[in-house]
Amino acid sequence: MNKTSIVLADDHFLVRDGIRALLEDENNLEVIGEAANGMEAVKMVQKLRPDLLIIDIRMPVMTGIEAVEELKKNNNPVKCIILSMHDSEEYILKSVRAGANGYLLKDTGKLEFLKAIHTVEEGGKYFSGDISNVLVNNLLKPSPKTTNTAEIKNADNYFDLTNKELEILGLVLSGLTNKQISEKLEKSKRTIETHRFNLMRKMDVKNLIDLSKKAQKFNLV
Repeated sequence: MNKTSIVLADDHFLVRDGIRALLEDENNLEVIGEAANGMEAVKMVQKLRPDLLIIDIRMPVMTGIEAVEELKKNNNPVKCIILSMHDSEEYILKSVRAGANGYLLKDTGKLEFLKAIHTVEEGGKYFSGDISNVLVNNLLKPSPKTTNTAEIKNADNYFDLTNKELEILGLVLSGLTNKQISEKLEKSKRTIETHRFNLMRKMDVKNLIDLSKKAQKFNLV
């Protein structure tokens, strides 16, 4: 079985040493490089082409967020997990917008850390519980859009809903739970939750009742 190759980036050697020791206890993980700042991390990822970059958010020369943004801007396929001591909304949202696949606090336990790595490596996203709450609250903030029904000819285009979001809308309003929808569509529950949050954000609703009312108003069901 091929090992997941990893580059670590943190400006503290002892932190890198501890993470490397934790990861190398796992037979399917391999640390192939270490960097002490964001710029070094970008160059190392470009050279070594690892599967995964685990990077601290605050470092000299270039921050972790800037490094992730630089890699994604250049279409580098590496998956990125941000490590931070901070659970502030600003850092979390900036990391997500930069293209991070996960965000973990540095006091995360070993089991959750490994779960995050495997989730991200398999193509998912991982944000620990408190971090997820920040993302959910942000997604559910009212949109600045105002509804002008006289100008609306096609509601799904107005709300900019994707075909998948329209499909999930129908399933949600039929009474299915996220777990039931994930099983029906053969997608992870986290993926369904993300689609559902995006759906509610775009339609500017905060609960199922309002979602149902607006869907009926605009003939989406």
